[in-house]
Formats: sequence, C-alpha cells, structure tokens
Amino acid sequence: MSFEQLGLSTDILRAISDQGYTNPTPIQEQAIPAILEGKDVMGGAQTGTGKTAGFTLPLLRRLEFHANTSMSPARHPVRALILVPTRELALQVYESVKSYGKYLPLRSTVIYGGVNIDKQIDAVRAGVEILVATPGRLLDHIQQKTLVLSKVEILVLDEADRMLDMGFMPDIKQIIQLMPVQRQNLMFSATFSTEIKKLANTLLKQPVLIEVAKQNSVSDLVTHVVYRVEPAQKQALLVHLIKQKNLKQVLIFNRTKHGADRLAKQLSLHGITNAAIHGDKNQLQRTQALDEFKQGLTQVLVATDVAARGLDIDELSHVINFELPNNPEDYVHRIGRTGRAGSKGFAISLVSKEENASLQGIEQLIKIKLKIEESSGFTPNTQNQTKEKSNVRKKTESSNTDHARKNGARAKPRGDVVRFNGTNGKDKARSSRKPEDPLFTQPYVSEKMHADAALKEPAKLDGSFARGKNSRQNKQVAALFTPPVADKRKQGEQ
Repeated sequence: MSFEQLGLSTDILRAISDQGYTNPTPIQEQAIPAILEGKDVMGGAQTGTGKTAGFTLPLLRRLEFHANTSMSPARHPVRALILVPTRELALQVYESVKSYGKYLPLRSTVIYGGVNIDKQIDAVRAGVEILVATPGRLLDHIQQKTLVLSKVEILVLDEADRMLDMGFMPDIKQIIQLMPVQRQNLMFSATFSTEIKKLANTLLKQPVLIEVAKQNSVSDLVTHVVYRVEPAQKQALLVHLIKQKNLKQVLIFNRTKHGADRLAKQLSLHGITNAAIHGDKNQLQRTQALDEFKQGLTQVLVATDVAARGLDIDELSHVINFELPNNPEDYVHRIGRTGRAGSKGFAISLVSKEENASLQGIEQLIKIKLKIEESSGFTPNTQNQTKEKSNVRKKTESSNTDHARKNGARAKPRGDVVRFNGTNGKDKARSSRKPEDPLFTQPYVSEKMHADAALKEPAKLDGSFARGKNSRQNKQVAALFTPPVADKRKQGEQ
C-alpha cells in the first residue's frame, strides 16, 4: 500500500515525498484511515516505527478545511492539542507537524518549560491551530490567560505511559476539563500498562485498538548484548568497548543526573568527546548537546531517561546502558533509539550482580533471553574470587600460628578468629594485681595534725602519735584528700 491510497491530500502527499517516504509503516497503514474517520484510537507499536507520522498526517488532513491566511488571531484558534512528556519529544513532534504541513496554511507552535515564556506567549497570542505542549507549561499559559482550549477538536496523548509515570495525570485531568466534551481522542505509546488501559477506558470513547506488534516487544533489528562486570570496572569497560569497537556515535544511559555528569567528565579524561543531557540542564544546553551529537561533532551523548523518548537520530548504531533502568519498560524505550527506520542497531548493557533483579525483569517483559558476552579482563570470576579469599584466610591463620609458636603459646581457634595467650602462670598472677599508686597507698602525716592533737590531748603526745600505735591520727589517708602542710613560719607566728 502507498500513501496515495490512504486518503491524504495532495499538499500532504507532496510533503511526504519531500521527506523521501513512499510507503506507510504498519502502524501508519492502520491508524491513518481510522483517524480520518473520526474514531478514537489507541495505538501501540515499537519505537521507531513511525507513530508520530501515524497521527500527524491524518490530523493535518482533518484540520485542512480550517486552513486560512487571515492575519487575525481569532481566525486561528487551537483546534488540535498534542501533549507530550518531555521537551525533546515536544520539539520532535513539532518538527514533524511543520515538515508534513509546510504546504498548508495552518499555524503551529510548541511550548515547554525550561525557557523564557515571553516568546511563547507572543506565538500563542498570534493564533495557532496546532499546539504541541508539555502539560506543566500549558497550564502556565492557561493561568496567564494567553490561550483557551474551547475550540479543541482533537486531543493527542503521545507517550501516554511516560506521562503517567512522571505524575502528569492531575495536570492532564485539569486540562481535559477545559476542552469540549465532543472531540476526537488519540493515545499513542510503545508500551501499554494496566494503568494506561484504565486511563484509556475513561478518556477514549469506543476506541479502535491498534497493536502492530506484541505489547512491550522490541525490534528484531536490535541485537542485545550483556556484559557482566563489577561496578568499579564499568567505566573502564565502557572506555574499552568504545575504543575497541571504534564507536563513532553512541548514546549512553545513566540512572541519575549526577551520575551522567560524572561519567561525562571521566570520558573526557580518556579523550572521548561527549556531552550530557538531563533534567538539570537548561533547554539551550540540551538542544545544543543534541544538535552536536546528531551532526557528529561529539562521539558520545550521556543521558538520563529524559532522552529515552522522542530522540530520533538517523542511523544511531549503538545504545549502551551504563546502568539498567529502574523500570523495565524504560529499557524498551531506551533501546528504541537504535534500530529505527529499517536500520540495524545494538543495545549493550553493563550489568553488575546488584542489577540481576532488573535484568530478569527486562527479560520477562520483552520475553527475550539477553545474550551474555565476555570481555577479557573485565568478567568477574566468582570461583577465583572465592579461592583468593580462602587462600588469604589460610595465610592469615598460618601466620598467626607461627607467631604463637615463637612465643611459646598454643593457638586456640574460635570460629574465624584465633586468640593467643602468651603469658605463664606467674605473669598471669602478677598481671592480675592492681597497680600500686603511692598517692593513694602511702600515709600522709601532717605537722598541723600533730599540733592539733597536742592541744586536744597533751597527755597522749608523749610519742604515741609518732609511734602510730592505736592512734586515730595515724590512720592511712589518701594524700589527695587531706589538707596541705602548714607553713612552719606561719605556725611560729601563731
């Protein structure tokens, strides 16, 4: 089947031809006729199979009779709203709308967060029929009363599962309440979870379900490879693979923003040109990094899952999971950046033992046992590690035993700890005695005490105090707690 058989207009067919396409993909072949009939559609297909054009082309055709060249903003109300989860995907969808609608007098624009809102306000107030937006920024415009959605005829949720994962549902429900009840609803995604299907039941009206491949499946054009590696060796293995395979363009996924930045710096130290994109980068930085990567000016693009959706890079051969995603569905989207439009791709994952559960979850989801390969010098060997630990323990025990023998003692093992007693009986008895401190054990005789005793009991002064027999004053008292010796000169003065 060709595009001419799908009921598209001459101007749209001309734009398709300019893009070099002649035949629709399976998702386009099934979705376009259903959308042109005005039906609600729930479409699922693998990434890179043309979902964006699958709803963009019929959307343009349905709005074509609204096209006009009037300069009045009132003649260009928002008639189609396309909601997407990320800035990168918003820009990609907008470019698709512009490319396929370039011969039609229909206005379109894109709004997203992370950039100054003033220019977006000017574009929206000028009037647009097709608006591509992220939910948060759209609500910003609504609160500032720069646009209204009362004329919307078509609502599109692209990558709906991602919007659900990112917590956009409250925003989406608020946006839906501002639109007419009578409208066409389209929902597209590469994966459909149980939650997404529940959402579809509340949003879509008798939808046409289109699934051109098994749910959560991946392209047959992608080869999956797993390298077992210790966490501390991941970086060295990554550099080794990039240089050994002479990779010229590779997209690397990391779980965290900080981890992406740290990995980018380390790759630079090894002479690998790269850039990083994640949620903390402003839109100018993200756009510049992506453009340089697409143009081949940088060899590696390090990204978080913000780049797992919406990145359309021609002939991207390799995607590397430096860390496996927390959500198995994100693996499907990550590797969907390669193996697109009929090109072969490779998905490489560096997996540590701590990620075994994540790996099993991915294999269960895509129903594929991922191939495990080895790289010399980087494969962890559990048996060797066990032998090394055993040898170290034996050497330690032998060393301790020799030490004990030299000291004439017998080793007494207790579990993994060996205790030694290197003292004989006399030493033990001697060591058990408390140390003697003269400060607390020697008697302290004060001249002042002698004088006081003579005044009180002169009859007993005749040597009894000096002899120290049966005398209270002769009792041994700790020197620390007795009064200081009186000065002789002061006694004489008294």
